[in-house]
Amino acid sequence: MNTIINVGRSFGSGGGFVAKAIGTKLGIPVYDNELISKVAEESGYSKSLFAKGEEKRSLFSVSSFFASGRGSYSDSGYVNDNVMFRIQSEVIRSIADKGDAIIIGRCADYILRDLKCLDVFICAPLEYRVKRLVESEKISPEEAEDLIRRKDRTRETYYNYYTFGEWGAASNYDLCVDSSVLGIDGTADYIIDFGKRAGIIR
Repeated sequence: MNTIINVGRSFGSGGGFVAKAIGTKLGIPVYDNELISKVAEESGYSKSLFAKGEEKRSLFSVSSFFASGRGSYSDSGYVNDNVMFRIQSEVIRSIADKGDAIIIGRCADYILRDLKCLDVFICAPLEYRVKRLVESEKISPEEAEDLIRRKDRTRETYYNYYTFGEWGAASNYDLCVDSSVLGIDGTADYIIDFGKRAGIIR
């Protein structure tokens, strides 16, 4: 049985950093947008299909985004939302089939719902997230708060549309963690301990 950890996160909570810390501690590859796009490329799809389609519902030109012309599309030459999500699902399932993996975002918890996975959602208070972005992105608190609200709204819309669930709702995950309490490294350790106790992390 492969160890699969799916990590959802509110923007600015440091969820991506927590996922990468878990990967380092366990020696498990972490698949973020860049690596998922790489796997997609190896499967014959264009990397830009995933890069520009991240967590958004829109149309994509086949000629621009398909390397091999694979997939279904309309006569107008555009890939529709559902086709893109199907491609993404195939890529994520292939990652899970190959071995241990930590997958960040992209509705992986829903796509892999038939497998034994550890589904985690990482959140943090707005004030904490604003402070992190002000320091890391060198923007004003007002700009940081606006960015957080826009990104969270996009992730929520994307997740809810494709999963028929509720993004960030505790009932959708095995564990919800506030990263501001223990910090990045401490949160990673906490999740690992939980996963081992649950029998999902070996």
